[in-house]
Amino acid sequence: MLRAAKNTYTNRIIIRFGCLAAERGIFIMKQLLSGNEAIARGIWEAGIKVASAYPGTPSTEVIENLPQYRDDIYCEWAPNEKVALEVAYGAAIAGSRSVTAMKMVGLNVAADPFFTASYLGVKGGFVIVNADDPSMHSSQNEQDNRYYARAAKVPLIEPADAQECKDFVKYACEISEKFDTPVLFRTTTRVSHSKSLVELGERTEHEFTPYARNTKKYVCTPANSYAKRPFVEQRLADLAEFGYDSPLNRIEMKDTKVGVISASVAYEYAKEVFPEDASFLKLGLTWPLPMRLIREFAEKVETLYVVEELEPFMEDQIKAAGIACIGKQLTGTMYEMNTQLLRERIFGTKPETKLPEVEAVPRPPALCPGCPHRGFFYAMSRRRNVVLTGDIGCYTLGGTPPLNALDSVVCMGGGFTVAMGISKSFEREGVTDRLIFGCMGDSTFCHSGLTGAAEIIYNKGNVIPVVLDNRITGMTGQQDNPASGWTLLGEPSNDFNIEKVLDAMGFILLIVDPLDLKAMNETIDKAIALRKEGKFPAIITRRPCVLLKRQPTPKKLCTVDPEKCRSCKMCLGCGCPAIALANGKAAIDPGQCIGCTVCAQICPFGAIS
Repeated sequence: MLRAAKNTYTNRIIIRFGCLAAERGIFIMKQLLSGNEAIARGIWEAGIKVASAYPGTPSTEVIENLPQYRDDIYCEWAPNEKVALEVAYGAAIAGSRSVTAMKMVGLNVAADPFFTASYLGVKGGFVIVNADDPSMHSSQNEQDNRYYARAAKVPLIEPADAQECKDFVKYACEISEKFDTPVLFRTTTRVSHSKSLVELGERTEHEFTPYARNTKKYVCTPANSYAKRPFVEQRLADLAEFGYDSPLNRIEMKDTKVGVISASVAYEYAKEVFPEDASFLKLGLTWPLPMRLIREFAEKVETLYVVEELEPFMEDQIKAAGIACIGKQLTGTMYEMNTQLLRERIFGTKPETKLPEVEAVPRPPALCPGCPHRGFFYAMSRRRNVVLTGDIGCYTLGGTPPLNALDSVVCMGGGFTVAMGISKSFEREGVTDRLIFGCMGDSTFCHSGLTGAAEIIYNKGNVIPVVLDNRITGMTGQQDNPASGWTLLGEPSNDFNIEKVLDAMGFILLIVDPLDLKAMNETIDKAIALRKEGKFPAIITRRPCVLLKRQPTPKKLCTVDPEKCRSCKMCLGCGCPAIALANGKAAIDPGQCIGCTVCAQICPFGAIS
């Protein structure tokens, strides 16, 4: 009764289980999905019609998996998370169900409209998918965004596996509409990227009611917001009571000696670690906490544990309610959890492990072979009198050895504004022997670079801004952006012209191919000269990312003549993974080289051609 079918869009195997056909009269279709893929499916099944997001690991694949549903859902990449949240919220005001998605630091960018939307409420269901990244696998800090739900006074939903990722989207929409509120839908890296079988359903269309103007509800004047304040508090009380018998929360009652309260992926870890007869209160609606349900569960068990990743979000509230429990004093507040750590910290036992006889060679992250950013960072790394502030993107790797070109990386857009602050400090402190550059990519420029560029030109910063334009959002996996000329659906769009924007601001534009080292150095020198004359130059390094599928495949690769090689190791200074030493001589891996020629330009003996 088991047969397989191939989905031509996703190229995955769909398994149809016919064993339940006689019982239910239908075929039950299951598919192996990651949490993010399951959320995308849940968005479609829930009748959501508008989706807007900005890519950010570990949330990116949610929106990436929506174009297959383009007939039912409008989906887009927005310039940044604030715009994405506002676009989706606008659709909710109009009456459609809508969703936005971002990583945890993205909600920092979108916090302004997020907090206000809590007061104003919705018409159609409005879901904010927000992915935390415990252990900072690809993030600049470790946030626990459950506290955002508490601060903004909106309900928080946390799925624990891919099936719940799909199913809980519909619940989130229903809660949003029932309680007139945005809903924060929180995942973590392991929930987002782990795969499991998901039972699929059909799409349920949401009934759209005609738009009606309502200025008292949706215009956030102080008077209107003041009037809404009691409603927000009453809504939290109603949500806490709703959580008592919500299908999102469930008690798994077994023995009464040990009880565990948990949520998200920590629940999966706890189920593996605690004895099989332990009782569980598994929470899916974690703010506001269903304290009446928690109290009833706690009274049934002798010892109560609270197992959660990162901060003691639930534990602190449970203890504040006068309920004794054990949690963070054993499990800790830093980094992501796993079954081995939980077993060691709760029970003090370590599993028997056999270490490999040969350790893997450490492979630090590096710019890809042929990366266009390498030429710029190599040129900057050879200059000792510059300060170069960077930004969030794959070009952050310009700060790693052997390039070591970056002085700071703070946040999206900080490449320009941090440079501006340094320049003003140097002015006040009398530092005159340092030149200041600030750099960011094309996607980041669209995201939050325009205001920084305006700051430099408006307040006369002694800063040379540099836009590293590789025609794509590279770090998160080749997503398009306003400057790439293509939409999420693969359709051509109006090309956001970076040079025209900078020109309109008053900058003198210098555009260069960064892999031409001679031209790159000449451009830097020219920019410095213009700045010393009191003018405001801006550099755009322009060459498409080597991984961009729209690029032609390179036909010529670089090779080393071992007779000419003097083992000076100068070529290693560009940090290209394709170059290594073999028998004391430089060697280039033809499987990695794409023929960018940066190493050939560096070699002083002409050994690379």
